[in-house]
Amino acid sequence: MAKNQLEVLNALDLAKTQWYHFTAIVIAGMGFFTDAYDLFCISLVTKLLGRIYYHNPGDPKPGTLPPNVSAAVNGVAFCGTLAGQLFFGWLGDKMGRKRVYGMTLMLMVICSIASALSFGHEAKGVMITLCFFRFWLGFGIGGDYPLSATIMSEYANKKTRGAFIAAVFAMQGFGILTGGVFAIIVSASFKAAFPSPIYKVDPAGSTVPQADYVWRIILMFGALPAALTYYWRMKMPETARYTALVAKNAKQAAADMSKVLQVDLQVEEEKVQSIQQDGKDFGLFTKQFLHRHGLHLLGTTTTWFLLDIAFYSQNLFQKDIFSAIGWIPPANTMNALEEVYRIARAQTLIALCSTVPGYWFTVAFIDKMGRFAIQLMGFFFMTVFMFALAIPYHHWTLKDNRIGFVVIYSLTFFFANFGPNATTFVVPAEIFPARLRSTCHGISAAAGKAGAIVGAFGFLYAAQSQDKAKVDKGYPTGIGVKNSLIVLGVVNFLGMLFTFLVPESKGKSLEEMSGEHEEEESPAEAGHDTRTVPV
Repeated sequence: MAKNQLEVLNALDLAKTQWYHFTAIVIAGMGFFTDAYDLFCISLVTKLLGRIYYHNPGDPKPGTLPPNVSAAVNGVAFCGTLAGQLFFGWLGDKMGRKRVYGMTLMLMVICSIASALSFGHEAKGVMITLCFFRFWLGFGIGGDYPLSATIMSEYANKKTRGAFIAAVFAMQGFGILTGGVFAIIVSASFKAAFPSPIYKVDPAGSTVPQADYVWRIILMFGALPAALTYYWRMKMPETARYTALVAKNAKQAAADMSKVLQVDLQVEEEKVQSIQQDGKDFGLFTKQFLHRHGLHLLGTTTTWFLLDIAFYSQNLFQKDIFSAIGWIPPANTMNALEEVYRIARAQTLIALCSTVPGYWFTVAFIDKMGRFAIQLMGFFFMTVFMFALAIPYHHWTLKDNRIGFVVIYSLTFFFANFGPNATTFVVPAEIFPARLRSTCHGISAAAGKAGAIVGAFGFLYAAQSQDKAKVDKGYPTGIGVKNSLIVLGVVNFLGMLFTFLVPESKGKSLEEMSGEHEEEESPAEAGHDTRTVPV
């Protein structure tokens, strides 16, 4: 234990896994469950929105959202999330984790409900309302990233801290899964209650008026888990690390954690004062921060940025894959509700087979293998599988080989989740000082969301065929799917290289990693505990 380590923080580091740890995982995890549900459920209903609001009489194919509207509806929440990560990350270090945590949740509840309500029946009014409230929904979701990670890291013991933070993040998988299952239930219920012919037989009659309720119910449901968690979030005490190290209130920190840990902890006002006076209260834009944590912040931002480019590009290929293996037949052979049902079923199967298991593999192995090894392994396999899809791309497009394509595609995203998708969330919550932890996590997460915007929208245009005749309606020609996959392989390889900037935090206390509570050292010694490659 470092000379200046507070007893209350040492007690948290050495605490056995207890009931309060699981309570914290559920409270923080339900926020992430809601985040994932709200961000991913829009992809289940975009086709339906196209059919309802952009139907052209006489067109042989159902209506679809124009490219600019589709990009706005799908992407506006990402833009809100990026802004929310930066703002609430900073606010969490200024006002305290707990106070800001309630704000983000209420914003998510209100905007989930409001995004399903629209002004007027015209396409323009509905889309503007939807985009406005989904921006602010994203803003609330953005705040949940740095706050959930920071709260969990500051509550956890050092032995199983990685698994606890990863478990909070893994609730994303259940959020995506629930989105799919709920959409299946709603669409199946409406389909049974309001039967309609397929589009080819009766274009106007294939979309029943009641279909307008389906997308609203699916979007609104996201408010429920968030609202149920609000009371418990407000009952959670502020983390001891924030109270003692940032707010400098040792008495309150000891009182809060005595209740949580059910042990008596002494108040150490003198130690708090000595920590305050040791000159280590440097800010984000200082030479000391740059010297000690500059490369770490570069590592966490670049790896998250590169990972999300690859991770969110999956949206490109899902519709092709689903159609190719017969999960989703041509749009004009289905009615509107059948299409929602088929898309939801396909996404649920992908989540069940690939997304959810990957998250929980990380939870199981992160404190055994370490963050560095899992992240490096994940990027390595993502690189290999992307090139395996790209180089013989024509081979995979042949009908006999489509199942092989789906298997390799699924493995790519299994290793994203049992790899950098989880570790890029965990590490920034462990390696920065308490007074800057939430801010630095927010900056890293915002870099990730910038990557998500590039992945989801840059590649939507890039992956268009080089042959003008094969380009999707409304898009210019691009570099094609094969070349897009090669670029994504290179992106994953770069992620592997930048992983070497990220330090290993397995088994170390947060104060060891951040350099708080150390005695002044010579520059040669100062870097000994922040080495990058694991020991």
